[in-house]
Amino acid sequence: MATKHVLSRREFVKDTGGLLIGFSLADGAVLPQVLAAAAETAATPSPNRLDAWLRIDRDGNVHVFTGKAEIGMGVETGFTQIVAEELDVPFSRVIFVMGDTSSTADQGGVGGSTSIALGSKPLRNVSATARTLLLRLAAKNLGASPDELQVREGVVSVKADPSRKISYAELAASGDLDDALKVSGEGFALNVEGLGKPKDPSSYTVVGQPIPRVDLGPKILGKWQYVTDVRVPGMLHGRVVRPAGVGAKLMGVDDSGAKKISGYVQTVTKGNFVGVVAENEWAAIRAAKALRVNWSAPERAFPEQKDLYQHMRTVAPKATKETMKKGDAAGALASATKRVQASYEVPFQSHATMGPGCAVADIHTDGLSTIWSGGQKPHALQKGFAELLRVPLDRVRVIWVEDAGSYGRPGFEDTAADAVLLSQAVGKPVRVQWSRADMTAWGTKGPAAVYDLAAAIDEHGEITAVDFTSRAFSGGEIMFVPATADNYLGAQLTGIPNTSGVDEFAQWGVQAPAYVFANVHAVSHVLSGFYAAGSPLRSTHLRDPEGPQTSFAVESFMDELAAATGADPIEFRLRHLDNARAKAVLTAAAERAGWERRPSPKPDKASGDIVTGRGVGLSTRGGTYVGTIAEVEVNRRTGAALVMRFVCAHDCGLIINPEALRGTIAANLIQSMSRGMKEEVTFDRSNVTSVDWTTYPIARAPEIPAQVDIVLLNHPELPPSGAGEPSSRATAAAIANAIFDATGVRVRQTPLTPARVKAALSVARA
Repeated sequence: MATKHVLSRREFVKDTGGLLIGFSLADGAVLPQVLAAAAETAATPSPNRLDAWLRIDRDGNVHVFTGKAEIGMGVETGFTQIVAEELDVPFSRVIFVMGDTSSTADQGGVGGSTSIALGSKPLRNVSATARTLLLRLAAKNLGASPDELQVREGVVSVKADPSRKISYAELAASGDLDDALKVSGEGFALNVEGLGKPKDPSSYTVVGQPIPRVDLGPKILGKWQYVTDVRVPGMLHGRVVRPAGVGAKLMGVDDSGAKKISGYVQTVTKGNFVGVVAENEWAAIRAAKALRVNWSAPERAFPEQKDLYQHMRTVAPKATKETMKKGDAAGALASATKRVQASYEVPFQSHATMGPGCAVADIHTDGLSTIWSGGQKPHALQKGFAELLRVPLDRVRVIWVEDAGSYGRPGFEDTAADAVLLSQAVGKPVRVQWSRADMTAWGTKGPAAVYDLAAAIDEHGEITAVDFTSRAFSGGEIMFVPATADNYLGAQLTGIPNTSGVDEFAQWGVQAPAYVFANVHAVSHVLSGFYAAGSPLRSTHLRDPEGPQTSFAVESFMDELAAATGADPIEFRLRHLDNARAKAVLTAAAERAGWERRPSPKPDKASGDIVTGRGVGLSTRGGTYVGTIAEVEVNRRTGAALVMRFVCAHDCGLIINPEALRGTIAANLIQSMSRGMKEEVTFDRSNVTSVDWTTYPIARAPEIPAQVDIVLLNHPELPPSGAGEPSSRATAAAIANAIFDATGVRVRQTPLTPARVKAALSVARA
């Protein structure tokens, strides 16, 4: 990759306040790859000025600065539509700088399906303010009032005489467009307001249109540049050697073999952190393998995998929270005519990014340090690395560059920390590329969870009470915001203890729909992690933290209650919902699927090996409502289940780009199908044994449903809500419920593997 110079914000301005110069552009995207010269400071701009968000250059291009990042779901395209809409400029004229801590305000990065829901608010407001200021300036130039003007594709003209006109570029060159903004909130909720009033959604012409994603063409053609393509002058390559197992201590290193490798530079050790640095990637790989590292015996910190769920149910929790108490659930259960009880189990899961993490760090102890990373919270990384390096915050610049897709904390932040430690040790820029084994075995994990539910049914067949108990490892054992030095695997191996973790609960009505019953008692427990620091089985955020796990339990149990009362699964859910939008997505999904109203299981099961069924699940998350129906085919002889069709009705308020939204939903369905049917971290007493695509399988092309129907429910009167995660929640339950409909047997543990389905069928036959 050619070296590219990324200018600081102060370098963007030349002579006049409105001009931008010197952008390095390719395929319409700013490529923030290399800082050629150290700046005096890497301070994050204050959000209280318009020019911290938006500037117009001499060619009429609109350069927009956002602390959000594009992690594969079309957010940049949606943002571009919003800015183009408010400013009345061509879509192609809007150019984004994303996630550079020295150029963008701290908006918390990406997380919680909030990029469009929250990240679009300041962009809409600053664009409306810029339009207002431009119209005022145009009014002076054209001798007309702002009300007498119109804007078309970045050109302002007089309505009565369109020949009297002036472009945004000319206006930007003729005066200072900066203005003070009112700031509210921080992080994800950061918002600014100025003079401009955003348009009424009824007037939209760009928002709501299926504009192709700006990143897909270059990606399809192999022209997109990822963090793996970053090259810095004088850059070396590093590899880290992991401990022999959890708790193993470094006893000594013999690098005599590594020194024989051509291109080898140095071995770095600090505490239990061991790495090598070489002149090229292949030399680093070979040198790491040639090191003879003496480790103490690892600790037997993990239970046997077969005993995981028993351990989770018997160990004392570290924290407990009563999340709901309504009525007298215990009393209703005690006097019930009939009780339904069920337990559900979900394993640890890997992020399983298609490519392992990569980062480049150029650490200067006496100047500005720069880190290129695909971590989705760059401003938090800036804080964490400043603490790790023990330097002021404005001495560290983090430049976000896209990696292989990021849904939480897959390991990109840990990869960057490895690069920081190695670069600090050798005094030169270092690139670190993790291996597949690094990523799958040593990357953070989505937490395992177990659930126990019980319900009371009276003599009329009505559900009178529900009792819910969850026991889960915390999705915040490793704090999901990487803003402290103790957050990173490499730092923990150097001896920094993990103290920033938080307790995150798997809750009824939060990570799963809030169904309405007369009596409900819900309790959630958080379990301690197995090892305090540097563990390969440490948990943090994986896409929709605790959501798919909890929804699997609740949506499966709702299906069991529908079957126990002889009710149609969708009608049963509708009866216990008080939210009109939640009801609407279930109804819309049923209509598109041609849902036959009847109880499950299917009354007329086929006599052969192959049987079919349908199942439903409801997702609610952050103001978004999703109804998912799965149609499956099950081989009763082998236990293999195949999803033949998904139908998904989705309501996330105002739709910015329907095609990008459809793509996001479809990707969610397939990824969550893979998690629900294939994915499970394996481990022994000291190590994670999932190290590749064989030991950690994911869904492959032949397993993708032949048909995926998506129904979009648009509410332009409402603000947009999240779409990155909500449709991930109910997928596994919908599939499990479809397996029950087809076979009459319940599988209450994910993944829904052929072995588990076959075992359930064998138990039923016995």
